[in-house]
Amino acid sequence: MGWSGYGTFVVLAVVLVLVPGPDVAVVLRNTLGGGRVRGSWSAVGITVSNVLQGAAAATGLAALVVRVEPLFQAIRWAGVAYLTFLALQAFRSAVRGRYPDLDDGGPAAGRAALTGLRQGFLSNVTNPKVLAFYLAVLPQFLAPGTPVPVLLAYALTHAAVGLVWLLLLVAGLSRARRVLARRPVRRALDAVTGCALLAFGARLAVSRGT
Repeated sequence: MGWSGYGTFVVLAVVLVLVPGPDVAVVLRNTLGGGRVRGSWSAVGITVSNVLQGAAAATGLAALVVRVEPLFQAIRWAGVAYLTFLALQAFRSAVRGRYPDLDDGGPAAGRAALTGLRQGFLSNVTNPKVLAFYLAVLPQFLAPGTPVPVLLAYALTHAAVGLVWLLLLVAGLSRARRVLARRPVRRALDAVTGCALLAFGARLAVSRGT
């Protein structure tokens, strides 16, 4: 479809990443809980997962995963379990209401980065709907027999757009963190985030197939 088709895909990618989902909830919680470093690395973890799943779709591996029902369901329930785990963590923080002082640097920065990377990656890679998205959307813009490098370029574009949006979100949350991190506000945000994560997990649990 040429540059016109690619431009249309970019517009669609922008629209899709702006729709709130589990990725936004995870980045929100990590940024408020661990600061800009942890939030940024959670965005990187999500992007790494998107790249891997996009590559799997481009090379045909994703189609195999989706067709093998036990494997697809195993990934789906792992995603449900992990989102539920994160939701329970958020609820526990809301109930306890004990939060460390704001600090984006020092020795804790390395741990915060690792935690953010792990949570971002796991929350995204255990969502089989991401694979299904690539398999459903990419063929709409590309003709049969399109070379793998072109497929990869489209998939990487979606991942890059998502990363830019999440990093902008982290930057905005970081600026407002002094206000948002006040104990009553933080407890309310943890409760709302927990509800959102639990809802995303429930939606994934009741979804049927792809």
